Amino acid sequence: MENLKDILLRHGFSFKKQFGQNFISDSNLLKSIVSLAGVDKSTTVLEIGCGAGTLTRELAAAAKRVVSYEIDKKLQPVLAETLAGTDNAEVVFRDFMKENLPALEEELGEYTVVANLPYYITSPLVMRFVEEAEKVRSLVIMVQDDVARRFCAQAGTADYGAITAAIARRASAQIVKLVPRRMFHPVPNVDSAVVKLDFEKDRIPVPDAKCYRDTVRAAFLSRRKTLENNLVNAFSLPRERAQALLSEAGIPEKARGETLTPQQLAALSALLYREKTANA
Repeated sequence: MENLKDILLRHGFSFKKQFGQNFISDSNLLKSIVSLAGVDKSTTVLEIGCGAGTLTRELAAAAKRVVSYEIDKKLQPVLAETLAGTDNAEVVFRDFMKENLPALEEELGEYTVVANLPYYITSPLVMRFVEEAEKVRSLVIMVQDDVARRFCAQAGTADYGAITAAIARRASAQIVKLVPRRMFHPVPNVDSAVVKLDFEKDRIPVPDAKCYRDTVRAAFLSRRKTLENNLVNAFSLPRERAQALLSEAGIPEKARGETLTPQQLAALSALLYREKTANA
């Protein structure tokens, strides 16, 4: 294929900052991402933000089917050229975040998400799959390096936060590749990493997903406050009752939310859910 920069120039394409567009053209990196995703001829791939189609093309060469979403319609002529002859790849020019995910999953069946994500959409998009998806097998996504560390952090570390605990309920997360900024066009201000999230059924069981979300939110409500104080404020609990629930969960009285593992947060959420239903 012709040099990507020349193709973009010939079609008069200009990068749009609001879409966080940074494209990859290095064929070895593209092949590596496809390999890390475990894509083969039985895999249906959902790609978010196909950009100039370089990753889309590599995915199509390995996968059974690729459905790729792209928000920038100005890329249509570029993609018509870069994806020429790729019969198993379909580009949908719509905002994925506005799509009906249950309906899309019904049409796709089991699928793997592979994407070089624009930085501005990373966390909302990952949370959408964590909260809503039923048929996703894994997410293999290129993200900003500091975001990658947050996704994979251990309890009690500076990078550990609400999104870490939210992801952990449904998926294991690991950084599988570090990617320097010079691999992108145009070159961004930060380095990136490829993160793999493998979804597992009932990975951390909870009686109520919403109550787990609320517990996580409360735990990280204010890092300077104890978990006891955050529970009192978030769940409108009498202080004595908050202390009793923490004791029942085996959590130290003065513990802070960021020191709790996702498993401990799940156990606490189960007690809070029991409390809520008992008083309903």
